[in-house]
Amino acid sequence: MIVLDSTIVAVAVPDIQRDLGFSDAGVSWVVNGYLVAFAGLLLLAGRLGDLAGAWRVFLTGLAVFTVASLLCGLAGTAALLIAGRFLQGAGGALAAAVVIGMIVRLFPEPGAQARAMGIYSFTQAGGAAAGFVLGGMLTDALGWPVIFLINVPIGIAVWVSGRRLLPREAGLMTARRAGSPREAELMAVRRADSPREAELMAVRRPGSPRESGLGRRPGSPGEPGPGRGLDVSGALLVTAGLSLGVYAIVRASAPAGVVTVLLLLGFLLRQRLARHPLIPLKILSRRRLLISNAAVVLVFATGMGFQFVNALFVQRVIGYDALGTGLAFLPTPIVIGLVSLFAAPRLTGRLGPRPVLIGGLVVLLGGLLLLSRIPATPAYLTDMLPALIIMGLGIGVTIPSIIMLAMAGAAPAETGVVSGFINTAQQAGGALGLSVLAALAAGRTASHAGSATEALHAGYTLAFLVASGFVLTALLITTFALRTPLSVRLVEAPTATG
Repeated sequence: MIVLDSTIVAVAVPDIQRDLGFSDAGVSWVVNGYLVAFAGLLLLAGRLGDLAGAWRVFLTGLAVFTVASLLCGLAGTAALLIAGRFLQGAGGALAAAVVIGMIVRLFPEPGAQARAMGIYSFTQAGGAAAGFVLGGMLTDALGWPVIFLINVPIGIAVWVSGRRLLPREAGLMTARRAGSPREAELMAVRRADSPREAELMAVRRPGSPRESGLGRRPGSPGEPGPGRGLDVSGALLVTAGLSLGVYAIVRASAPAGVVTVLLLLGFLLRQRLARHPLIPLKILSRRRLLISNAAVVLVFATGMGFQFVNALFVQRVIGYDALGTGLAFLPTPIVIGLVSLFAAPRLTGRLGPRPVLIGGLVVLLGGLLLLSRIPATPAYLTDMLPALIIMGLGIGVTIPSIIMLAMAGAAPAETGVVSGFINTAQQAGGALGLSVLAALAAGRTASHAGSATEALHAGYTLAFLVASGFVLTALLITTFALRTPLSVRLVEAPTATG
């Protein structure tokens, strides 16, 4: 639902601008408002998941997102819609930041993790595919408010299902109540009807040999994560820094970029001094985490930037309308979904995430290079479709494996904040790629001396070539700098103490 919203809105922007009287600059905040709030709150949301329990933060975020969607759908003014989009971004951050961490804790075995990450990638690809097509269909048939209102029944259904089915793990701040009758009642909400559920209950039961570590006191032996407190000053600094950073990228604002750097430096200094840091510096010093997240930034810069530039190419060069553009995009997310759901888990389980990631990046690079050589008067079926399918194959195995590597070795008490870190890298990369590739395409088009079509073609093919450079860089650092075992567990299994 959250991924669908990010693509479905883009198609409806012209109608929203016309109906609510947005200026050209103002209408950008229909998209940017969501991005700024979403990216800015991801790290804080991940930490809140560790403290209060991931299920609480997830359901809270889902509720906020659903209410905000209703507000957006009923908005009669530009200001109210932008406020709703900021609120949507906040709710989306709370829900999205803890999802990867929840997957990690529920599926500690490598094979199960690979399958779960494949399903996660499949839902992302499915949401993106549905957004492109539904955005055009719903906007044309029923008007733009429906693209927001459609989230309301979906959000309610997911919230009710999540409240019934999600395991209610105690967070660091609530772990003291883990032995109380109330906590026992909460843990028994999901009846142990299967061996798998019984195993999960055993993992969560305080005192169990496989107890996850969330019930330990801070500083006790084996407690690897941060303490129970929340560093409010650090939270404010990083939220402001990340929000302003995304704004600086999407608006190409140098002053905002300078302030962003100062805020983030202040955040790092605060983490050195804080009693309960939001992100312990020992996490940020992990080589594998930093390198894999650098690759995440590059891969998502490629994906988001390509999505925007290719949409313009299909409309302005090939000549498709909005609905035709959405349909032209469908092959890539469909292939991503199928590969991530079926092929990626098997490959990762057999070879480990790093070899699969390297292979996926090679395939993705091939697709982009093929697209960068597309002719100025292309035929979709012969000139573009093969490249889109190849890219889908590459992305389908790249995303699950790169997330597995980024999460590898995270302690149970750190999964929320590390998950938030990965999501932040995704959003920062997406915003950076969109801004860089769009600016390069526009600059090359403006300076080209040929016809309008030739100028557009020159600009967009340059953007595709630069996107290939992003992927090549990710491939090089993954191959030569990311030294990990062939098989890596997302969360290292706790050892028995008795």
